[in-house]
Amino acid sequence: MELHFAKWHGTGNDFILVDDRSGTFPDQDLDVASRICDRHFGIGSDGLILIQTPRDQDLDFHMEFFNPDGSKSFCGNGSRCAFAFWSGLADGSRSASFSAIDGVHTGSWVGEEVAISLPPVERVQWAIHGAEVDNIHTGSPHELIWSADVEAVEILSDGPLRRRAARHGAGGSNVNYVQQWNDGLRMRTYERGVEAETLSCGSGVVAAALSAIHRGHAIAPIAVTTRGGDLRVEARSLDVGGFDNIRLIGPVSEVFRGTISL
Repeated sequence: MELHFAKWHGTGNDFILVDDRSGTFPDQDLDVASRICDRHFGIGSDGLILIQTPRDQDLDFHMEFFNPDGSKSFCGNGSRCAFAFWSGLADGSRSASFSAIDGVHTGSWVGEEVAISLPPVERVQWAIHGAEVDNIHTGSPHELIWSADVEAVEILSDGPLRRRAARHGAGGSNVNYVQQWNDGLRMRTYERGVEAETLSCGSGVVAAALSAIHRGHAIAPIAVTTRGGDLRVEARSLDVGGFDNIRLIGPVSEVFRGTISL
């Protein structure tokens, strides 16, 4: 099978995009996703994204996301790249509604950048595993550790311990180290499914911004600097302690296109 693909990245978070509207990709074979995401024996990426036909008549497409280990999850930066890729397939459409594993999202162009919506977040679990540790689910689970200097964190040793901690259950959690930085935030992420530090994590950036608002460190919109670039988060605080009107906004870029034999 010859597979045509495009490689995209959103602030250094890189993805393989496949037009699977024909439904021919073997998406039940998780080993295929792992092989083509492998940076030594495949194309190499932080995830594989299939653009599939919509699962509801009111939507424009479905995004199926695979981590490099074959597991499925929601991905913020991946969603932004997915919308941009789909926009090219749809004659440059400026907006869309699409589904992912966690529900329905909207995507749109904001100038040359892409914004995606996220579902409301009911609450922030804060200071329950230490005064500087919060837990927030933004389509994927995230642990936020507030640090004096994220660059000083030994992320490859501390990250895996927190990612697989029993308190997170069998699925584990993404782990984000966050600090106040200029007028916004700076963060680093150890990402489950990739099992390594990634240059950026969109859903983690959203979690960090909501944690900052909850703690009184910042007000929306919030700029978040990752090792791969800058993103910003919009959100509205609710009286009951949660958030809605959440959007993740930032740049995306196509890297190259190619064909691989499966």
